[in-house]
Amino acid sequence: MRRSEAVVLPGRIPYFSQWESPTEAAALIDGRRSLADVTDWAASGAQSQAEFIEWANHLCGMCCLKMALAASGHPPPPLLPLTRASLPYGTYVREGEAIRGLIYAPFVAYVQEAWAMAAAVTTGITAEEIAPLLTRYTWFIASVHPSIRQPERDPPHTGGHLVLVSAADDRHITFHNPSGDRPETQSYVTLPLTIFARFFAGRGIALSAPASEK
Repeated sequence: MRRSEAVVLPGRIPYFSQWESPTEAAALIDGRRSLADVTDWAASGAQSQAEFIEWANHLCGMCCLKMALAASGHPPPPLLPLTRASLPYGTYVREGEAIRGLIYAPFVAYVQEAWAMAAAVTTGITAEEIAPLLTRYTWFIASVHPSIRQPERDPPHTGGHLVLVSAADDRHITFHNPSGDRPETQSYVTLPLTIFARFFAGRGIALSAPASEK
């Protein structure tokens, strides 16, 4: 089985890396390897290695969606076809050679229409308000600083990366991180809420599986 595939167990959320190879994530982050070195790039559904290299660092939100879809019972779609299907909605835009996104409102429209998922843009909330939100939705795609994989450090700012929150209470929060650098920072990461709050930008996307699949 390729590392980018998953067996979905009841009640479990499979893990996927936005770079396709979870075991290579640490080397990609610290510069020992580049995206051109990722051998599993074709598993992303990219039409070429160049397309994979262009998009891989922008796919944390789509990777969260892929994990949610897989947890809902859908065969997990490859990341690039999932992304391409969303582009007519405006989920990403090009500014010169740069790619900007994920843009929340178009993403919500995409998942509502294409995947029949309930979704809502959520802004101006605290980390403590995520737990009540999860009583109405299945997951919360939260905007955090990517250095959340190193929770002992203080981030330079909040936001810039998306993680899939699956559980929260008044003390702890649990999430899957598409750019985790090792198993303990990738799937079912649990942090004290006070630590998560240092990285959290106060915004994200509330998301639910279709009612028949919840």
